[in-house]
Amino acid sequence: MTGVPAPLRIGTRGSALALWQTERIRSQLATTGVRTEQVEIKTTGDLAPEVPFASLGSRALFTKQIDDALLEHRIDLAVHSLKDLPTQLPQGIIIGAVGRREDPRDALVGHGPLSWGGVPDGALVATSSLRRRAQLLHQRPDLQVVDLRGNVDTRLAKLDSHPQWTAIVLATAGLVRLGLEHRISERLDPDLILPAPGQGALAVTVRSEDVSIAALVRKAIHDSTAALQVSAERAFLHALGGGCQVPVAAYADLRIGARNVLHLHGRVVSHDGREQVEGHQLGPVLHEDETAALGGLLATRLLKEGAREILAESRSSPAPAVTEP
Repeated sequence: MTGVPAPLRIGTRGSALALWQTERIRSQLATTGVRTEQVEIKTTGDLAPEVPFASLGSRALFTKQIDDALLEHRIDLAVHSLKDLPTQLPQGIIIGAVGRREDPRDALVGHGPLSWGGVPDGALVATSSLRRRAQLLHQRPDLQVVDLRGNVDTRLAKLDSHPQWTAIVLATAGLVRLGLEHRISERLDPDLILPAPGQGALAVTVRSEDVSIAALVRKAIHDSTAALQVSAERAFLHALGGGCQVPVAAYADLRIGARNVLHLHGRVVSHDGREQVEGHQLGPVLHEDETAALGGLLATRLLKEGAREILAESRSSPAPAVTEP
């Protein structure tokens, strides 16, 4: 295709999950005859693996250095877990394609067979996410929730080396993609722990000026169902002004039929789990701008129903150490 360099340089983080995701995108591009090469880039979140995210002071912990490489033409496109992408991308960068979505639910991982109903009183549960922490405490104020950082394999190793921990909570998608599905004790129902906006989906970012690359990526990779879902979820997050420092969760279920109907479930929770506002928005959709509009409508309603006060309190008080989505 005219205007497309060969091979295309794909920027990615160096974790096992990031590399798996990049290889998936490379294989999809390869089926269209496009040659690619992988370029590993360390991000702020990778460079300080033991420092609480709240201390790093950035909403783009896993994307800034990759964005810089894209804008400086050191890479031609980048692969991200969509939940890591800020809702406002840097000028000159767009999402070229949204890949097929894996199971968006969170997973409870214990030392052996364990169900949510079987988690004992006062149990110690570890997570890297404010969103998960807040919802866990809302459901179970008796729990002790502790900080957990690192890549998927690091977090599993920490669980294995801490017999006093009852469980950790991770994204189901990452475990499935890395062949670690057998470690899942229970996939948590979204009514219990609602996922992060975009969780389970992959995003490929490109420079907005590179029309040929954007068209190629979209043709090879784009999944329209996933794109409609995450458009609503990210619009909900954006309208709330959400980011890593505020516990916001959302999941959009798209029901395909004579008329596509999208059901968006959104939730805002205080850091300590004591306050929660949630709601649902339902509507027929054909295009991403329609799903985004539904996200905005739900956010506006929840702001009026108490989310505004929860978010203000979250932003004004020191955040706990866990701040991943």
